[in-house]
Amino acid sequence: MEVVFIASKNKGKIKEFQHFFERYNTEVKSLVDIDEDIEIEETGSTFEENALIKARYLAKLLNKPALADDSGLEVDVINNEPGVFSARYAGSHGDDLANNKKLLAKVKEFPVKERKARFVCALALVNPEGEEIVVRGTSDGLIIDEMRGVNGFGYDPLFYIPKLNKTMGELTKTEKEAISHRGNALRLLGEKLNG
Repeated sequence: MEVVFIASKNKGKIKEFQHFFERYNTEVKSLVDIDEDIEIEETGSTFEENALIKARYLAKLLNKPALADDSGLEVDVINNEPGVFSARYAGSHGDDLANNKKLLAKVKEFPVKERKARFVCALALVNPEGEEIVVRGTSDGLIIDEMRGVNGFGYDPLFYIPKLNKTMGELTKTEKEAISHRGNALRLLGEKLNG
């Protein structure tokens, strides 16, 4: 692959993908590099379905390999909510504070030790010929009662990792890369590409 298009405008994600694909001498481009205003509706009921919808659409549109991710948070005691609705849990897309407040309201009756949760990242790599690779990376933790840390975004300040005694929002970039759901998914993707 000489170039891969990422189905995202998120600068943080794009940087992570650029860093990953450097070892494959593959140039990473994204929706930011395309003149058209592309909105891909995520209608899947799983992270994998949504990642595939985006990657297939972009690969077909551009006739180039495309990579898409769909990620979010699953909390066991509330039936794996917010799940695929993580970014728009409280209504409007990407309102982190409102999403975190809604999550805290939903889990408040459960003790912290019962609030097992996982971040999930599904990655789909699709080439124009129709070959598809789909992987899932996860990162396990607990939902605590108060937001801690200013690193990261989304639910990171509430997502506590017991073995590190920190929330995802308190981790350095290097610490997060080592254990994050996206980092784990990228490692799995790397294994498939090298295999």
